[in-house]
Amino acid sequence: RMHLQHSSTCSIAAIAVEGTKYHRIVYAVQPVPVAVLVLINVCRPHVLQHCTSPAAMRSLSRLITPFVGSVRQFASASHAGRAGEVVGKVESKHTVSGVLNVPSRLLMGPGPANAHPRILAAQTLPLLGHMHPPFLTIMDEIQEGLRYLFQTDSKYTLMVSGSGHAGMEAAISNLVEPGDKVVVGNAGIWGERVAEMSKRFRANVTDLKVPAGQTLPFELLKSTLEKEKPALLFLCQGESSTGTHQNLAGLGEVCKKTGTLLLVDTVCSLGGVPIFADKWGIDAIYSGSQKCLSGPPGAAPLFLSERAMEKIQKRSSPPATYNLDLNLIGDYWGWFGKRSYHHTGLVSTWYAMREALAIVCEEGLEPMWKRHNELHHQLWDGLRSMGLEPFVEKDQDRLITVNTIKVPAGIDWAAVVKNAMDVYNVEIAGGLGPSAGKVWRVGIMGYNAKPANVELVLTAFRDGLKKQGWKKL
Repeated sequence: RMHLQHSSTCSIAAIAVEGTKYHRIVYAVQPVPVAVLVLINVCRPHVLQHCTSPAAMRSLSRLITPFVGSVRQFASASHAGRAGEVVGKVESKHTVSGVLNVPSRLLMGPGPANAHPRILAAQTLPLLGHMHPPFLTIMDEIQEGLRYLFQTDSKYTLMVSGSGHAGMEAAISNLVEPGDKVVVGNAGIWGERVAEMSKRFRANVTDLKVPAGQTLPFELLKSTLEKEKPALLFLCQGESSTGTHQNLAGLGEVCKKTGTLLLVDTVCSLGGVPIFADKWGIDAIYSGSQKCLSGPPGAAPLFLSERAMEKIQKRSSPPATYNLDLNLIGDYWGWFGKRSYHHTGLVSTWYAMREALAIVCEEGLEPMWKRHNELHHQLWDGLRSMGLEPFVEKDQDRLITVNTIKVPAGIDWAAVVKNAMDVYNVEIAGGLGPSAGKVWRVGIMGYNAKPANVELVLTAFRDGLKKQGWKKL
């Protein structure tokens, strides 16, 4: 009895011959011009003698001849196309070649910010399998770092595979069921997007909209919660489109009284300004990797409270997303005492984020918050000396990580942005959403939050304004 196996990687057919004299002898036949018989295993020493006798060799040759031809035919094929598939000539008019060349720029816009060199270096480390124990250990370290960053003891922390938008959609799709009431604090483009996303998941949305450059007053939020008793309240701590910083004081307590979950967007604020998930009674937070954490885009830090997890596990129907189902993703991250495959984790990105969190922990949150605050004031001291004014009028509403600067009448904002890039290799951004055409946006975030970088931004502003005849310099 003969068994043929072959491997497409080495084109070797293995033949097992079972019989009285040749029991459990294994030969390998390699399709070379002259067939080579290699004795792999001999169970009884005397079999070798039978095998090498002329009669035995003739007998074996008759047995293996039909297989050698088929192996040679397989080895000579130039592709693994299947019967009936038309495999024609490959067109080569659309190709990529050469070594990648990326310009070096100082990214002082609303994000991404420049990554820390230690974080970039981590991404060059060898790949691991996404279920290998050493990689699972890295995932555990990420969760611990997130607990420090969010200031929580909750076991429900992880990185969502994707940008801040993926974190946003993971939160909304899991915490909102069809028919749920959702109150959205809308102070800019991120409130607008959460309102739209909630509607797509069939929520009944109350849109609390304030003018660009303002935040939502506590009394308005409190009265709305008491009246509507919604399932979810959304607030954006750092609204990067308008440059506002939403005060969260007291809202966790009100939300608990009204049976409401408190969801907070911290994409551009996490690591730059204080947040205490447990002490402030926040139920869910999502963020981004590429701003104050100085990582590459593509990871969304996420936190859930016990109340939030209870809501997810008691849903009347599964979330209308498989890719972002937090029960399944959480199982991959070990939330429930085991590990189950859900998707291929972003191995190199997780290396980067483990390193980013280690850098945060080594500096400490208090010094990190202080550094961002001091550089915000350094920026505004310089901007005010040029006669420029903040878009956000009240100091208590002004975000320190993404600063919005009024464009004066008669000044071409885009020309200032272009000059900064062309002359200084510095990114300064224009407005977004409700602030488009009205402001410049300057980010002071993470690795870029350094005095020398702020001074370079101020130099770029002076030069750009001078070239347009600005009189207040």
